[in-house]
Amino acid sequence: MLAKTPLLLTISLVLTGCAARGEVLDPLEPMNRAIHSFNEGVDQAVLIPIAKGYKKVTPDIAETGIRNFFSNLDDVTVVANDILQLKLEQTSRDFMRLVFNSTIGIFGLLDVASEMGLKKHNEDFGQTMGRWGAGSGPYLVLPFIGPSNLRDTAGFVVDSRHTDLVRTHDDVATRNPVMVLRLVALRADLLEAKRAVDAAALDNYEFSRDFYLERRKSLVFDGNPPLEDE
Repeated sequence: MLAKTPLLLTISLVLTGCAARGEVLDPLEPMNRAIHSFNEGVDQAVLIPIAKGYKKVTPDIAETGIRNFFSNLDDVTVVANDILQLKLEQTSRDFMRLVFNSTIGIFGLLDVASEMGLKKHNEDFGQTMGRWGAGSGPYLVLPFIGPSNLRDTAGFVVDSRHTDLVRTHDDVATRNPVMVLRLVALRADLLEAKRAVDAAALDNYEFSRDFYLERRKSLVFDGNPPLEDE
């Protein structure tokens, strides 16, 4: 299933772009556009060439294993935020997913849990705050990270410091290369989506902003956002 992520994301990006809203909370647009342009430059000059090289030299089976490994580490964050959101049934299933993939799946290299019907969920502290009523705040573009908002930026900091097993690893010599590998693997998975955005978007900044805001709203409300904005 995870191997289909780039294609599914590409389709979602294109469809969302066609229905993008015109009114969004973006009072910092001039600054955000400048940072967006900077990130695009770094992406084109550094990340895309490295990601293409990674895909060229990495066998598909190894690429899938690396993707599964980082997805399994992310399930620690998912379970923690399941608990904070009082999603008890989902907590149980996501915890079992983490246990099965970490053991039978050889530290997450094999996604045996999905084959057992335990699907991957996406939960983080930004969504947790949104679930308990915290507003998203203004849209932000973060240097080197990309689209966010005030709530999700705070959530990212909390997750990074407490549940991200890569960032919280004490050994710098191990942590930094693993962080780079995770970034490159993620960027490689999004190469198709990036090409779709560049081809479809008249304004890349607006396209990326509207997609991010709609996706985050959908995640906070588990795919059933209210008809009216907050």
